[in-house]
Amino acid sequence: MARIFLTRRIPEEGLAMLREHEMDIYEGDAPPTKEEIIEGVRGKDVLICLLTDPIDAEVIDASPRLKIIANYAVGIDNIDVKAATERGISVTNTPGVLTETVADLTWALLMSVARRIVESDAFMRDGKFKGWAPLLMLGSDVHRKTLGIIGAGRIGRAVAARARGFDMKVLYYSRSRNEEIERSCNARFVDLQTLLEESDYVSLHTPFNEHTYHLIGEKELRLMKPSAYLINTARGKCIDERALARALKEGWIRGAALDVFEHEPAVTPELLELDNVVLAPHIGSASYETRSKMAVMVAENVRAVLQGVMPPNCVNPDVWKK
Repeated sequence: MARIFLTRRIPEEGLAMLREHEMDIYEGDAPPTKEEIIEGVRGKDVLICLLTDPIDAEVIDASPRLKIIANYAVGIDNIDVKAATERGISVTNTPGVLTETVADLTWALLMSVARRIVESDAFMRDGKFKGWAPLLMLGSDVHRKTLGIIGAGRIGRAVAARARGFDMKVLYYSRSRNEEIERSCNARFVDLQTLLEESDYVSLHTPFNEHTYHLIGEKELRLMKPSAYLINTARGKCIDERALARALKEGWIRGAALDVFEHEPAVTPELLELDNVVLAPHIGSASYETRSKMAVMVAENVRAVLQGVMPPNCVNPDVWKK
């Protein structure tokens, strides 16, 4: 029987697959601190963690028994993979399963900010609606507009695919050309400046690394149309939030919708005061179906390692070549 530490409770579908083992689940309302993670992982064979958990060498060294760090996420930028690999510890993630769900959420945010859904809901609840008026809650059309996709990976391609139903022109910027998105979505590969200047909606789908930190800052925001919208379901640190707040306040762009934040879970205070930004609490993958599938994938990765087999979603396979 293995000993497992979970930094948060995951859906029952995954937990049920691990019942034969001893599980210690952090049940706090807020995410655990690094110190609490260190305490929880001591003497454990398995660490199941979230994207928001900092798993560095100090955390890893808290348990010499550790065999696997199973991230309940696609991204792994919260984990020191190099340190884990050096110690012979497998690191796994949950790729593929959340692609379509995040794409759905991207469109929900885009439509919400374009048609001022959140503002309209608050307007109704506050009892301000006195009847139909020609200028009441005017928003922006989506159909036949230009969508700019930054990052043509799985999620970026899925978002672009949905644009076909709105008869939109699709531009994309990525580190390299992607023939699939060009063929299936009739997307055009352009440089970042062209994308920002020509798009009515700009949607971020890049991983976070040293090249994408503040990819969108003051310079980039000033390139966008005054009527344009910015949507981010990728990583919070890809946008300079203070610059974005200024852009929204001063009218450099018309609106924004964010599911991730630069200093998550904190939000730049100025954004909270603005009506032309929609804010969501990192719910990109938050559907019953997808979160359950992610839990199952985590459990499958853990069970494989405990059985002495390379897990299906191992991001550091070199561990198994030793």
